[in-house]
Amino acid sequence: MMQSLYTASTGMLGMQTQIDTTANNIANVNTIGFKKSRAEFADLMYHVMKYAGTATSSVTKSPTGIEVGLGSRPTATNKIFSEGSLKQTENQLDVAIAGKGFFKLQLPNGNQVYSRNGAFKVNAFGTVVNSDGYILLPQISIPNNATNVSIGTDGTVAVVIPGQTQASQIGQISLTNFINPAGLHSMGNNLYMETYSSGQAINGIATQYGLGSIRQGFVELSNVELVVELTDLITGQRAYDSNSKVITTSDQMLQTTNNLKR
Repeated sequence: MMQSLYTASTGMLGMQTQIDTTANNIANVNTIGFKKSRAEFADLMYHVMKYAGTATSSVTKSPTGIEVGLGSRPTATNKIFSEGSLKQTENQLDVAIAGKGFFKLQLPNGNQVYSRNGAFKVNAFGTVVNSDGYILLPQISIPNNATNVSIGTDGTVAVVIPGQTQASQIGQISLTNFINPAGLHSMGNNLYMETYSSGQAINGIATQYGLGSIRQGFVELSNVELVVELTDLITGQRAYDSNSKVITTSDQMLQTTNNLKR
């Protein structure tokens, strides 16, 4: 059996991963805080027919040898945590991170997760939560009679209460960073979970120790660039088609070989 059949099939499988990754990026072009992914590949081991340096005579050696590749395989889908554009919303509880960092949230089971989506709301108890009701940590509660909420670039939260002449500070939004954000586990719903590869969470105050600043009244848009993704989609499709043609050509060559017996 011709090796090209198996080699081309690995190329088709790899390009399917590329197209699936690109499709997910395009599908989330309007998802707040979404970070695009990039598929990465490596060549498979080679069938060595003659090693470089093999003696070709008593005084000469082969300068290159003969090695035939056996295809490719996906090695990773790498999250790209470049910053997306900021969109002004004028919503007092919408906040975006300009720079590095994540918001820390608490799931109903008590586990902590992280997100770049700062479109926050308040629940029935006045607690600041995300769209799924997960509590922002450290927990912040907005008084039900507050007439204005202000959030500083360092995350300081203050409210104006009727009868008071000055705003009262009620808490502070902290940020979390990781040594290797690409190692975080993507859970969906704009949430990430810490893993061994991401390193331990490093908590801090916005604008300090390399963390970004917080912008009230803004949300961070997806960092997907449609032109780039559509180009990658076309490239992946063409590569998939080319590998399928290799299989077709190999099949025709095998058919020709079979016909020689007749």
